[in-house]
Amino acid sequence: RSVNIVAFGNERDGFSEDNQQSSLIWSYLGRSALVSETESSVVLNSANHIRNPVFTEYQARVFGNVRLVVHDCPLWDIFDSDWYTSRSLIGRADIIVIKYSVNDKTSFQELKDSYVPMIKKALNHCSIPVIISAIGARKNEVPCTCPLCTSDRRSCVTTSEGIQLAKELGATYLELHTLNDFYIQKYFGGVLEYFMIQSLNQKSSDKMKKRKKTQKCHRVKPPQLEQPEKMPILRGEASHYDSDLHNLLFCCQCVDVVFYSEDLKKVVEAHKIILCSVSHVFMLLFNVKSPADIHDSAIIWTAQSLFAVNNEAVFPVLSSSSSCDPPVRVIVKDSVFCSCLSDILHFIYSGAFQWERLEEDIKKKLKDPEKIDHVLEKVKCILKIPGKLNNLKDCRSHQIKRLCNTSLRLFFNTPVLADVIFKIQGATVPAHRAVLVARCEVMAAMFNGNYLEANNILVPVYGVSKDTFLSFLEYLYTDSCCPASILQAMSLLICAEMYQVTRLQHICELYIITQLQSMPSRELASTRLSIVSLLRKAKFHNSDCLSTWLLHFIATNYLIFSQKPEFQDLSVDERNFVEMHRWPSDMYLKQLADYRNYIHSQKCYCTVM
Repeated sequence: RSVNIVAFGNERDGFSEDNQQSSLIWSYLGRSALVSETESSVVLNSANHIRNPVFTEYQARVFGNVRLVVHDCPLWDIFDSDWYTSRSLIGRADIIVIKYSVNDKTSFQELKDSYVPMIKKALNHCSIPVIISAIGARKNEVPCTCPLCTSDRRSCVTTSEGIQLAKELGATYLELHTLNDFYIQKYFGGVLEYFMIQSLNQKSSDKMKKRKKTQKCHRVKPPQLEQPEKMPILRGEASHYDSDLHNLLFCCQCVDVVFYSEDLKKVVEAHKIILCSVSHVFMLLFNVKSPADIHDSAIIWTAQSLFAVNNEAVFPVLSSSSSCDPPVRVIVKDSVFCSCLSDILHFIYSGAFQWERLEEDIKKKLKDPEKIDHVLEKVKCILKIPGKLNNLKDCRSHQIKRLCNTSLRLFFNTPVLADVIFKIQGATVPAHRAVLVARCEVMAAMFNGNYLEANNILVPVYGVSKDTFLSFLEYLYTDSCCPASILQAMSLLICAEMYQVTRLQHICELYIITQLQSMPSRELASTRLSIVSLLRKAKFHNSDCLSTWLLHFIATNYLIFSQKPEFQDLSVDERNFVEMHRWPSDMYLKQLADYRNYIHSQKCYCTVM
């Protein structure tokens, strides 16, 4: 460690002949108890005499082991003759000392006017401490009264002038009346040693920062953990609920209602369950509700004036391979309404909300505006809600949706209009063939082919639980399902695969994936749910998307699943897939172990880990 001091200026009087007078720097180095091993050397300029040295260099030891280097430049001419050397001295300096004699006003004025600006330029906003030392006792001489000396009435430098100079340089101002022990050791020495200590502290701080920066640059960086591979995306299947029910009108399957004109001509076949899910008029007509339940005279009048249920033998015999009850025969009393009944049923089977399309179809068939309004008004009466006025003059689709507040959900798991009963786990579940045939192709084949179920009302179900089968039927009736757990969703997926309802399979797959993705790592590590068991079931029941996703899920959470006993149940191919796509990778874990060993060997703490 070292401290560099540069001293400028001459502390002797300008006209003094005592050249043997000790200098300020030499006096301090010789008298201070903190300084030892002092050596000096004189640097000369080739153009000058030995009595005019460029500077004197002193080297000593301070504070025991700190190297002290002092360059004492008594002549300000160094700034004029060798600007490079003077600037270099200032650049390497830790402390600058400026000396002048209080009895040499001319030298002080030259310092102030010519050399202080040069020093300020050389410092260039550097935070180097500067000490200005005014040396000597002012002589009390009578000022000259000569007219030629009016500009120099006093030959001494005042204290205020010295303080003003110190302010310009941001320096510390000292007045040393004599170079004795008190002024040298206690006064000047105390200030100089304070700045030496500050300089050493600053150097130690800078050295520590540099060392930390160097260590940071050469520090072994922790391994970078890459993001896990993206999971395969499962896309849901669009609903075809309305189209399924609409197609039921064309297939003429499980028909239990036949509409006739007043001259007993067959008009169209239909299904009670669909009609009653839309209209209270048909509920009243087919005895699903009584007039006492309806409490609406307009609906009762519409049912009585528009339709008549007749089972007389005058009707032609319908050929049917089913042993079930024959269809109900309904006579349409209104001939104009009867001519548009096919279009009206299309409207009802499509969900009873495409009102604009119904208007267009009726206008194409009927040219008379009065008949068109008459038929549309009858349809509004059929769709009327009990207890509410049917005063809509301009009916639109969004309004019709509000009118039809009944749906197939009302008939789910109820014996009303049921024509088939499933027997499962000792319990019975009523259902409606028309809904099952419309929504499930396997059910359609089962009830219309050469199977026992086609002619039997009681149908046994095997391989699924009652709760799972009820959830399956609820989806067929409502086009929605809400599994209570991942295991229930998997059971429902198996049932959907059994009956080939692919959209329900996709819904269950998305539910399982969503639930697993939202499970925190701690819960995933402690859960008793076997992901490998889910993988086995997904593969066995042809759920390829879910099985692929579960393999990626196991690989992404490798550190959790590799500690579970079920991990050993994976097949060789599955294990290879998981090891190949595992996260974090085996290479990363090895790099992490090496990094931890390095940190431990350096006996420091890792800021990342």
